[in-house]
Amino acid sequence: MYAEDAPPAEGAKAPGFTLKSQEGKDVSLKDFKGKWVVLYFYPKDMTPGCTIEAHNFQRDQPEFDKKNAVIVGVSLDTVDSHVQFCTKENLTFKLLSDPDHVVVSQYGSLSHFGTMTVAARNTFLIDPKGTIKKVYLKVDPNPHSKEVLAQLDELQKKSD
Repeated sequence: MYAEDAPPAEGAKAPGFTLKSQEGKDVSLKDFKGKWVVLYFYPKDMTPGCTIEAHNFQRDQPEFDKKNAVIVGVSLDTVDSHVQFCTKENLTFKLLSDPDHVVVSQYGSLSHFGTMTVAARNTFLIDPKGTIKKVYLKVDPNPHSKEVLAQLDELQKKSD
């Protein structure tokens, strides 16, 4: 496994993007201006690790809402695949489809697993001004949502 490009560093401006969500609508990073964004990349819909990670984010959604934070997942899967994944797993946050690897590459999260190209399990915590505040690489899906919540709490205390 290797990544093509290095991910943007903490303190860098988050690269802007527009991708289709599971609703088939365009979603852009700038749509979330004024909010914290948990931008997480994951390998594949309907796989065990990705399902655990998505469930935990869904479980913690009310906590993220309280912290003015949105959760946005990105994989190379199609919009149709996202629709099925969201329906099957009752996911309400946005899952974005990046079949051309544009955004996954901008965030240095393109990885190769055998002959498959997938998004690496990386997360970027972006502040309301669009600055990357925390980068998580090769995430463990189980504790990840709680880790991000704790970090968000800490960062918000600092910015008060």
